[in-house]
Amino acid sequence: MTTPADSIEIQNVVASTGIGQELDLEALAEDLPGADFNPDNFPGLVYRTQEPKAAALIFRSGKIVCTGAKSIGDVHDALGIIFEKLRGLSIPVEDNPDITVQNIVSSADLGHNLNLNALAIGLGLEDVEYEPEQFPGLVYRMDAPKVVILLFGSGKIVITGGKQTEDATTAVEKIVEEIDGLGLLG
Repeated sequence: MTTPADSIEIQNVVASTGIGQELDLEALAEDLPGADFNPDNFPGLVYRTQEPKAAALIFRSGKIVCTGAKSIGDVHDALGIIFEKLRGLSIPVEDNPDITVQNIVSSADLGHNLNLNALAIGLGLEDVEYEPEQFPGLVYRMDAPKVVILLFGSGKIVITGGKQTEDATTAVEKIVEEIDGLGLLG
């Protein structure tokens, strides 16, 4: 029997790092094939990796944000590619820069339709935002793990704010337990 936790898929991992020095983004855009730099639209240079698929947002300060990766391993691989490209352009990058996971966005399916009106009351109004005229999902702020869960009437959910992949599993198990405890699952 599959459980809702078995349906969890990571959709996006966002992580940050830095190389500890200022960068000339105009020059970098010219020297880095495939880089996209349009300071009128966005202050950073965008460099996309194909394998793994991710985007690095490189800022003048030397800070780099990696987004679009499907796993923490992919973040490290994509940033490794970026670091190598920078080293190839004679920009010194230390061997293992610190990489901090900022956010993991996952999705899952609870396998049952949900009555969001009843859930908004049952989960407690202090932790819930539900305004169906504004947004079709219920926003539930969980304390442990510290994540936000978007619940939809279809039973599909999105978990955001996680820092580790286990956060999604823990959150799904807890929300299923809470909804079941309210008698609102299925």
